[in-house]
Amino acid sequence: MKKEFISFILLILCFLHQSTLLSRFTMGGIVPNLMIVMIATIGFLLGNRTGMWFGFVFGLITDIFFGQIIGLYACIYMFMGYLNGAFEKILFPHDIKLPLLLIVCTDFVYSNICYILFFLLKGRFDYLYYLRRIILPELIYTTVLACIIYPFVHFIFEKIDIFDAKHMGETYIEEQ
Repeated sequence: MKKEFISFILLILCFLHQSTLLSRFTMGGIVPNLMIVMIATIGFLLGNRTGMWFGFVFGLITDIFFGQIIGLYACIYMFMGYLNGAFEKILFPHDIKLPLLLIVCTDFVYSNICYILFFLLKGRFDYLYYLRRIILPELIYTTVLACIIYPFVHFIFEKIDIFDAKHMGETYIEEQ
């Protein structure tokens, strides 16, 4: 329960940073997608059900504040959280390579879904332009920040586990 609460707080902070502070630090008009980083991280650290619910809730919040259609980002983020949660069983949390690869893949899939829904369906067929000017720069920017965010979240979750184990050990000793 502590990890879910901390995850909720971290997602709120990422949402606020992405919508306010990071909009001032754009590179070529590109803002990193901290929500994808956090939802993917929560998914593969806490499982697919938790990733799915956090994805849905924060996708809905994104829809309410920035979306044109309520539920679109909720479905996309829910899907991303669930898919990343499927890797919980094979994840070695200390090894950053697989989480970064998953975040890169998640951001790439997310960007392509956004291209299809927001550009292709409106008759804008220049995918290579969108790939070069939006998808790849956002992917690089998001990956750089994921190298900072993932180890930080993993460190916090480890400290919670250590605190809980220490507290459970003291309770067990007191009961005997």
